[in-house]
Parts: sequence; C-alpha cells; structure tokens
Amino acid sequence: MNTAATNTAGRGQSSADRALRPLNVTLVVGSNRHGRFGPVVADWLLDRLRGRDDLVAEVVDVGEVELPMSFERTPEATAALAGITPKLARADAFVVLTPEYNHSFPAGLKNLVDWHYSEWQAKPVALVSYGGLSGGLRAVEHLRQVFAELHAVTVRDTVSFHHAGASFDDQGTLRDPTAPDAAAKTMLDQLVWWGRALRQARESRPYTA
Repeated sequence: MNTAATNTAGRGQSSADRALRPLNVTLVVGSNRHGRFGPVVADWLLDRLRGRDDLVAEVVDVGEVELPMSFERTPEATAALAGITPKLARADAFVVLTPEYNHSFPAGLKNLVDWHYSEWQAKPVALVSYGGLSGGLRAVEHLRQVFAELHAVTVRDTVSFHHAGASFDDQGTLRDPTAPDAAAKTMLDQLVWWGRALRQARESRPYTA
C-alpha cells in the first residue's frame, strides 16, 4: 500500500469536507420602528434560509436590542452586546434586511453596525430591502458603501419588495412568490459561494485590515 498517497488523499478529502460544511449565516433585521413591517419579510426570509442544507441561520433583530448612540460601554450596552456580538462573530455570512427611511437605511441599523468592526471583516453580506415605490434600493446602495469600509463583501444580487405591504396578505404570505423566491435563490447561491470562498481564505490566512 502507498501510505503517502493514502494520507495525501485523506487530507484532500478532509479539506473538501470542511469546505462544504454548512455556513453559519446571521440575519440582521434592521428596523426598530413601532408598527414596522420588517418581521413579515424576516419570516419569509427565514423560511428561505432554513430551507437550505448549506446554511444554518440565526437572527439579530435591531428592534429587540437597545444600544446607546454614544458608544459608551454602559452595563446596559454590555448586556445587549452579549446577545449580539457572538452571533456576528461566529457568522460566516450575513443577510441584512432593511427598509428605506428618507432615502437611506435606519439609524438603529447603522448604530448596530458601528458597534462592531472585526465581526464583519472578510465576510459576505446579502442585502434584502422593502419600501414603497423604490423598494428600499437606495438604502441598499448606501449599505454597500458602509460594508465596503468595514472590509465586508456585498453580493451583487439583492431581493427588494416594492410596495411591500401590498405584496403580502394578512397572514404574512406572499401573494405571488414566484419572482421573490427566484431572486432569493440567486442571491443566496451567491452568498454561499462567497461564504465558502472567504471562510476557506480566513482559515488558511487570517485577514488583517
């Protein structure tokens, strides 16, 4: 038996297995307004994420945390971060869900993003938006600039819901899921590709900004 060849093959198989293991993805729900529509879209998104065998999803919801705008490490901020930072740190990829407020994304989402730095680095971000006529696309373009500064990679394709309230029925079900489901699949396929590539890169050579 050629032991060297067998060991080499074994190492190669192990590496392939590691590369194909599911990605940890954190869904960031970006609105904290009273009466927000975000949870409806988030539930739909979670169904898409949890329906895949290459993703393991968890959630960070801006509406369920209180982080001071001053970036002061108060006891309250420390307690809030304890429920957020580990989810961002262990994520291999992110899906960020944002509405559009006054041509941009919400202050609460920016605040959560700014409380962190290394947690975003060298990881892919998929962007999903909702709103009125624009579907939140202006918020998406602003977020691309923010995540570029944080050394994250936003994937090209997005999902946007124009006139979002009319797109879902009273039970939170899409009236016509065909186009959104197809767009979500394309976006998540890209997220998985980037997630695997960047995870492998980080594991072989830690990223330094």
